[in-house]
Amino acid sequence: MKTVSSLGRSKAFNLANMLTYGRLAAVPAVVGLLFWPEDHWSRWFALAVFALAAITDYLDGYVARTFAQQSALGRMLDPIADKLLVAATLLMLVADGTIKGWALWAAIVILCREILVSGLREFLAELKVSVPVSRVAKWKTTLQLVALGFLIAGPAGETVLPNNTLIGTILLWIAAILTIYTGWDYFKNGIHHLVDEG
Repeated sequence: MKTVSSLGRSKAFNLANMLTYGRLAAVPAVVGLLFWPEDHWSRWFALAVFALAAITDYLDGYVARTFAQQSALGRMLDPIADKLLVAATLLMLVADGTIKGWALWAAIVILCREILVSGLREFLAELKVSVPVSRVAKWKTTLQLVALGFLIAGPAGETVLPNNTLIGTILLWIAAILTIYTGWDYFKNGIHHLVDEG
C-alpha cells in the first residue's frame, strides 16, 4: 500500500511533470546559447532547444489529460515554465538587437500582459474563481512561439530564408495584438470579482 509521501513523489515525477521540468531546464539553455558570441551554430542550437521546449508545452497537457496525470504541481509549474521561456527569450533577443526599434513595443506589450494576467489569475485563485484559457489565447501562445522561433534563428535563418527576421517581427506584432485582446478578455471576465472584493 502506497503512503501519502510516495504518492506525492510519484505525481511529482510523472511523465507530464517531467516534460514541464524539461521546459524549465530549457530556459537557461536557450539563454546561454543566445548569449554566446555571434555564431550561426549557436543560433541553430538555441532554436532546436526552444522548439523542443515549445513542443513539450503541448505534450505535457496532452499526457496529463490522456493518462490522468494532472497534479497541483503541474498546474502551478506549467504556466510558469511557459512565461519564463517566452520572457527570457524576448529579453535576450532585445539584448542582442534582433528585436529593435518599434518591435520593442510588441515585446513590452507581451511581457506586461503576462505579468498582469498572472497577477489577476493569482488574485482570482484566492477567491476560488477559475479563469479558463480561451481558444484565442491558445492561438496567441502558438503564434508567439512561432514568432520567437523565427527571431531566434535570426541572422542564421537569413541564410536559409530571406527576410526571416522580418517574418518573425511581423508575427510578433500579430501575437502582441492578440495578446492585448486576450488580456482584455481575461480582465473583463475578472473585473466584477475585483469590484466586488474592493
